[in-house]
Amino acid sequence: MDDQIKNLIQNHIDNNEVCLFMKGTPDAPQCGFSMAVANLLKILEVNYKGVNVLEDQSLREGIKTFSDWPTIPQLYVKKEFVGGCDIVKEMYENGELKKVFDDKGVKYKK
Repeated sequence: MDDQIKNLIQNHIDNNEVCLFMKGTPDAPQCGFSMAVANLLKILEVNYKGVNVLEDQSLREGIKTFSDWPTIPQLYVKKEFVGGCDIVKEMYENGELKKVFDDKGVKYKK
């Protein structure tokens, strides 16, 4: 991964409380897994930045290297990698996702 892509990824993570690297956009997800995570964030009314990895192949591969995580979507909260679709869904179902938002001071619908 080159420095330009690494810096782009880091800037998205640093400048957005909640950042979702996804296929497509929050309004038009391009895969079911990205849609599932985007929908959970919408249900919780979390303000987040969706980053479309389909716009740039270097970004798409770079985020996997950056996080050492092989799949997309990838959710970051306050600069911390939370997980992919299965992890986020499980955390939502057992209440852990709300706890992460509470602990990090992220506003959501309670």
